[in-house]
Amino acid sequence: MTDTTTIRPEIATQPPEATPPRGRLRDRLLAPLRPLGSALALLRESPVAMIGAGLVAFWVLVAILAPWIAPYPPNAQFVPFAPPLAPHPDGGIFLLGADHLGRDVLSRVIWGSRTVLFYAPLATGCAFAVGIVMGLLAGYKRGIVDDVLSRLSDLILSFPVLVLYVVVITTFGASGLNIVLAVTFASAPGIMRIVRGLVLDLRNRDYVAAAQTRGESTWRIMFVEILPNARGPLVVDACLRMGYTIITIGVLGFLGLGLPPPDPDWGGMVNQTRAMATFAPHMTIVPVIAISSLVLGFNLLADGIREISLKD
Repeated sequence: MTDTTTIRPEIATQPPEATPPRGRLRDRLLAPLRPLGSALALLRESPVAMIGAGLVAFWVLVAILAPWIAPYPPNAQFVPFAPPLAPHPDGGIFLLGADHLGRDVLSRVIWGSRTVLFYAPLATGCAFAVGIVMGLLAGYKRGIVDDVLSRLSDLILSFPVLVLYVVVITTFGASGLNIVLAVTFASAPGIMRIVRGLVLDLRNRDYVAAAQTRGESTWRIMFVEILPNARGPLVVDACLRMGYTIITIGVLGFLGLGLPPPDPDWGGMVNQTRAMATFAPHMTIVPVIAISSLVLGFNLLADGIREISLKD
């Protein structure tokens, strides 16, 4: 009689998946916000920077929330020359009045902030991208590259800036893309000269020599070793140049070279109503105040950042 043994296979059990600790999960979720928190912590060191950041943040929120906070469509026509707080035909009020075509001034200013805060950062960013590349090449390569780029920038900077804007816009036509092109063409040489001066100082530092000894490429040395150490002055210049670009967009709109109507444009609003400013000043004053407050915000932010950098 043969003994038989029953062999039962062991049930393979997998350990339960380890759940990340609550603190680690919270850190992962908050990781994208850490640079913003660090920037706010630095800005708190300067009351001037906080005021400037507050003005800029106000208009950014206005631009983002424009579809929900604008009382009426920006191009809808109601009662021409309605004064501030005048009753609206639909039962509301014209909080800041209406223009010569009966369009609500407040709604057009709110929607106009979208135009400014889209094209101004885009134009400034393109100008910095071109100017930084030119400045890095001129300052690091030196020689014939430096001579050619420096003479080219001197040639462009020798022309009045407003004349360059007008020439570019009139040549290619009035549009948002051509505004970006005009600002990039006129602003990149000035940025190039700033970057070139910074690179001439930084190219002789020990960490650059160490990167050259390791055999790193020229582009890596310029963008990884040199550019991050020049970010302080460039951030300040970017804030100031944003203010200049906003003024430029306003001036081009005032000259009739901005965005084509009927899209709301702060400079265009001033141009369209300037002849009626004597008896309906609200149509002109409101967009002027909007331009001034946004430019003031960027200027105060630049001054605050400069003050913080000097402390460091």
